[in-house]
Amino acid sequence: MKIKQFRYSSDNNLGYLVYGEKTALAIDGGAAKEILSFVKTNDLTLKYVTNTHSHGDHTPGDKTLIESSGAVFLSNETLLKNRAVELEGEEIRVYHTPGHSSDSVTFHCGNFLITGDTLFNGKVGRCFSGDLKGFLNSVKLLMDLPGETIIYAGHDYVEEYMAFAKELEPDNPHIERYLEKYDPAHVHSTLDEEFRINPFLRFNDKKIISVLEKRGLPTGTEYERWESLMSLM
Repeated sequence: MKIKQFRYSSDNNLGYLVYGEKTALAIDGGAAKEILSFVKTNDLTLKYVTNTHSHGDHTPGDKTLIESSGAVFLSNETLLKNRAVELEGEEIRVYHTPGHSSDSVTFHCGNFLITGDTLFNGKVGRCFSGDLKGFLNSVKLLMDLPGETIIYAGHDYVEEYMAFAKELEPDNPHIERYLEKYDPAHVHSTLDEEFRINPFLRFNDKKIISVLEKRGLPTGTEYERWESLMSLM
């Protein structure tokens, strides 16, 4: 499977088309016009339309895509029931990753993830669901995947988040290297890269624990460290 990234809205939203030789799946397809153009140019059939979660900034293209293509809409309820989407004989796995929202899911195809607002490039999403423990479990689930796994997130906040990471850890040399690789036309990173710069994946890292302690924040347990990090948002 291949992946194409589409940027839309003033909030740097990122939507995706996962596609094979003949068919495609749109995820968070807010850039509906551009997606339909790409589908037509590449002689594809848009088979499915779906979302990483149901927040309104991720769903504005759904109606246009469905009405223009005849694609089948896969609700988050359907995704969570089936736990997978099949496209041209290949399984795209669906993980329930609650935290940012209760219905958040992550798509896993080949060596890449489409994470929505669960895991960003450089940070994690805000916990609008109130389920901080569920959010931690979701993040740990993704952290267990191979380091070369590529992260495609729901927004591009890389420069803002690297400024935050540098404020926490000004002596981290990996931050500048991360920024040097940043391409706003194709926003992505690997899990290994995230483990070097993303403080929200490093709640067990001695350096991050020290940062939290200096700020007078609880660090006694893994959950306390996670809670402390999330309080800095």
